[in-house]
Amino acid sequence: MIFGHFMLNCAPVMRFRYLIKQASIFILFSAISIAVFGADTLTNSKKSFYRFSVVKANEAMPVQDQNRSSTCWSFSTLSFLESELIRTGKGNHLLSEMYVVRRAWEGKADMYVRMQGHHNFSGGGAFNDIPWVIRRYGIMPQSAYSGLNYGTEKHTHAELDAVLKGFVDAVKDNPQKSLTTAWKGAFNGILDAYFGVVPESFEYQGKKYTPQSFASYLGLNMDDYVSITSFTHHPFYSSFVIEVPDNWAMTSSYNLPLDEFMQVMESAITNGYTFAWGSDVSEKGFSHKNGLAIVPADDSMIQVKGKDNVVFNNPSEAERSGNAFIYPMPEKNITQEMRQKAFDAQETTDDHGMHITGLVKDQNGAKYFIVKNSWGTKYNDCDGYLYASWNYVAYKTINIMIHKDAIPKNIAKKLGIK
Repeated sequence: MIFGHFMLNCAPVMRFRYLIKQASIFILFSAISIAVFGADTLTNSKKSFYRFSVVKANEAMPVQDQNRSSTCWSFSTLSFLESELIRTGKGNHLLSEMYVVRRAWEGKADMYVRMQGHHNFSGGGAFNDIPWVIRRYGIMPQSAYSGLNYGTEKHTHAELDAVLKGFVDAVKDNPQKSLTTAWKGAFNGILDAYFGVVPESFEYQGKKYTPQSFASYLGLNMDDYVSITSFTHHPFYSSFVIEVPDNWAMTSSYNLPLDEFMQVMESAITNGYTFAWGSDVSEKGFSHKNGLAIVPADDSMIQVKGKDNVVFNNPSEAERSGNAFIYPMPEKNITQEMRQKAFDAQETTDDHGMHITGLVKDQNGAKYFIVKNSWGTKYNDCDGYLYASWNYVAYKTINIMIHKDAIPKNIAKKLGIK
């Protein structure tokens, strides 16, 4: 099929969606793409010959920017919960990522000191940190707590992370041989300085709430959300604590064979659910700039630099360029054994949390998930979204967080989920 210079860019679709959202009129992504292009077709970049048709697209709030902070776990999970609020008819809400981050720091500090420093303490986190926070402290809207109290317009946490680490290291070294009762208050004083003092109550949409009453108003039951993974070093249909450093709270995930793991993801999307996605993004095949995450059968077909400024006139030129970000190429066949080998070798690491909202197919029939990232809207042609191939997701997913009702009943039964 010859496409020539006919460029179909997903960015205008996302901008149009944002304007529609601002007017509080929600329309499916697929319907919008038809309105913009006259056909339900998308691509990953202006230079690309990928042509995606929408299988299913579910609603999400606008893309946010975590900037220079290791807080993707909060952005991705709250984006997922925002979509859950839309799905359940609770309306459109932007939730405060930094309220969750600030409260999670309190838990991390307590665990780190109790473990005498033999535990992870960093800005990273896990999806299950959000239920951990909401159950204990509630939740706030973004408008009530921005977490920007240190002189910048965007989240920049290098100084904060270093200050907090230095503080807890001094405490865990315990120079007095007995911890004082003051250290937690002092630690919270640092959090107040950087994030801002947490208000006891706040006004939102004409009503007054506390974090706890706002959580009750939203009606999100944290017991409805589960983490699922797929690894062979623990028994299938059981649960285990995934051995990654950012899982500081030591929460468990259900373990499924790879084929059922992928079935859960596809079934969820096609039935109107979304999910938070934890993945390795260190692979050459992951390129936010190019709007793709792929695992070509031939690694040499991945070109991160060199020909980004070339606009090809037909697919054969793109194919000869050897750039799989420009033209679809065969991908590796991912097996359970490959997944496990990469995890055991620490080639698959817990790098980044994102939000999967939909599913598309390319012109060859290959499936890709629609991924909402938290790196702002200016760094690719998809307004901050990207497309992750079925094979990439099968290969590099650490875990997902999902509503338990999105799991097919036969699989939920095997896991003992009711």
